[in-house]
Amino acid sequence: MLQIKLPDGSVKDYPEGTSAREVAAGIGKRLADAAVAAVVDGTIVDLDLPIDNGEAPVELRLLTSRDREALDVLRHSTAHIMARAVMRLFPGVRLAFGPTTGNGFYYDMEVDGRSISEDDFPAIEAEMGKITKEAEPFERFSLPVDQARAFVGDLGQTLKVEHIDEELAKYGVLSFYRQGEFVDLCRGPHIPHAGKVGAFKLLSIAGSYWKGRTDRPMLQRLYGTAFFDKKELDAYIAQVEEARKRDHRRLGKELGLFTISPLVGPGLILWMPKGAIVRGLLETFLKDELVKRGYQPVYTPHIGKVDLYKTSGHYPYYKDSQFPTLKMPADASAKELLDGLVAGNLDDDAQRVLLGKAGIPERLPDPSSETKFTRPYFEMSVAERIGYLEQTCEFEEYLLKPMNCPHHIQIFAAQPRSYRDLPLRLAEFGTVYRYEQSGELSGMTRVRGFTQDDAHLFCTHDQVRGEFRSTMELTQFVLNSLGLTDYKLRLSKHDPEDPKYQGAAGDTWRRAEDDIRSVLDEMKLPYEEAAGEAAFYGPKADFIVRDCIGRQWQLGTVQLDYVLPERFGLEYVGADNQPHTPVMIHRAPFGSMERFMGILIEHFAGAFPLWLAPEQVRVLPISDKAADYAETVLKRLTEAGVRATMDHRPEKIGAKIRDAQLQKVPVMFVVGAKEAEAGSVAYRDRQAGDLGVMSLDDAVARVRREDADRVFHQAAPLTPPATGDDSGERHEY
Repeated sequence: MLQIKLPDGSVKDYPEGTSAREVAAGIGKRLADAAVAAVVDGTIVDLDLPIDNGEAPVELRLLTSRDREALDVLRHSTAHIMARAVMRLFPGVRLAFGPTTGNGFYYDMEVDGRSISEDDFPAIEAEMGKITKEAEPFERFSLPVDQARAFVGDLGQTLKVEHIDEELAKYGVLSFYRQGEFVDLCRGPHIPHAGKVGAFKLLSIAGSYWKGRTDRPMLQRLYGTAFFDKKELDAYIAQVEEARKRDHRRLGKELGLFTISPLVGPGLILWMPKGAIVRGLLETFLKDELVKRGYQPVYTPHIGKVDLYKTSGHYPYYKDSQFPTLKMPADASAKELLDGLVAGNLDDDAQRVLLGKAGIPERLPDPSSETKFTRPYFEMSVAERIGYLEQTCEFEEYLLKPMNCPHHIQIFAAQPRSYRDLPLRLAEFGTVYRYEQSGELSGMTRVRGFTQDDAHLFCTHDQVRGEFRSTMELTQFVLNSLGLTDYKLRLSKHDPEDPKYQGAAGDTWRRAEDDIRSVLDEMKLPYEEAAGEAAFYGPKADFIVRDCIGRQWQLGTVQLDYVLPERFGLEYVGADNQPHTPVMIHRAPFGSMERFMGILIEHFAGAFPLWLAPEQVRVLPISDKAADYAETVLKRLTEAGVRATMDHRPEKIGAKIRDAQLQKVPVMFVVGAKEAEAGSVAYRDRQAGDLGVMSLDDAVARVRREDADRVFHQAAPLTPPATGDDSGERHEY
């Protein structure tokens, strides 16, 4: 018999091979009709999949439209429906991957002879509507790998054949889903039938390389979203429209915050003066707080030897997203010789001198003979000489740093450490580099060079939980100070089956995860756990922040690391006078300054609170008669440390106010002849409007008080739809 444990704790016996649908039907017809999928021992499965018997009772939870996990299943099924519609409309479609994302789904595909555009969306959506009305079931079947390969080959799905050959052959048996004439290689799960889809919409089209590699074919990526209910879709579309208005790429240009130059390179941010002011304020705010909390500042270079990152594990782990290494001869004379050959400005005599200085022989023994030598250097062509030097010289390799932590580790290792020195808290705004694919770059939120508000804490095992808690409290303080108070926590754990997790087979990871779990429980912070989301060297607590229009972003993160200190052989002398290995905590409340800035721009729609605004007050003289007094007001503001400017233009005051509003200036001081005579200003707040006339002293004091108190005037957020988080793709086969 099959024993199933239900959410209420009851355990019931069922015949072997019972499906979740049959369990639901036994409970009640309404539940069976409402069920979308099931969770069996933590894994989401189809309702009709027979439940495997286990040694212990199998835990079963039925999913309905009210469960977040069900929305993922619905969206993945809608990706299939979309692909089916496209194949009906356009012949010669080859399918790649169709995963879900945080807010919808996409499908990568190759279409013979044409490019799909947004003009095609109405026809595709109409065909999708026909499919959902037919409400045909999603039927699962499996084939051995060799038969599966032949099957998709007969369908003309060459990308699927390639995927089987490269990655899926090891599984032995592969699953497919059929819906009418449409069949797709897929792990699943899926909704029972297409009629469960309540509402859907195609969103955009983009290019994407097959498997993300530039040497592979360019595909078309068609994005969409789906919901169980049209009201939810309408709310999401409203959210998308609001997000477009707040797009940091548009606002960043309009407000003069940042720019990206094609001559500098894509994904490399140039902070303009106004943006640099905001960044500087954020950095100063955090640096002041770090001093209070016992952190010590450090600076490290932008590059390091490859050996450093090989030891840490970053080089193999980030290899596919790193810039090429910088390779140069270790000897200065050899480098001068190689550079001269490339430039063509060294004669043979100069080359002979440099060969001697570098200790490079003019001939090498021929590896094919014990008595012969290779051709003499000076009988070679220039290209051959360069190759000869590359063969004989000792080279050093450097890498644009992908992470700051290996550098901070070397600072710890630079001198003997005692337990009395710990915890040691090292902090740096350090710039790191990743070679993201050009199609994945997006303004400030996805870049190739970014600065992290990085810190690494080295502590004893007894100090771990206390230090981890303090870093959590710091992250809370930072987010709360910026008005980002709506967040949840995720305990990102390792996956013992994934080889990227160093030492995952032992107790190290479980101990680290238990430490984090203990701190989160002690702080009474609700959290969810996610396997396979940890950093390769340790588990972490991620802050998932919801902005004012309901979108979710992973921002602050705190990571616990027992692995890297061991890889680098770090030690401190304990109270027992014996060497011990410290524990590391990695933390970054902002994360990436570039990404954080992009999110802040959109969160505030460019209208930063006064304490962060690059221009806090704009003085607006009504006419030239008030110009001298306006200069006095401006001087008073700047002397008080307020970031202020004056609008000198011969425009009407209404136009000046409108322009200041469009430039998101928090406060305007309007001055005319009456204000000049009385020594006052008309105080106008960007959000609240005209606050009346007050003395210059009171007006300046009000601005300074709002600045010091970090006051927020946040517009009321929209009611967000249940769109989930930005946690990545799911259901990809």
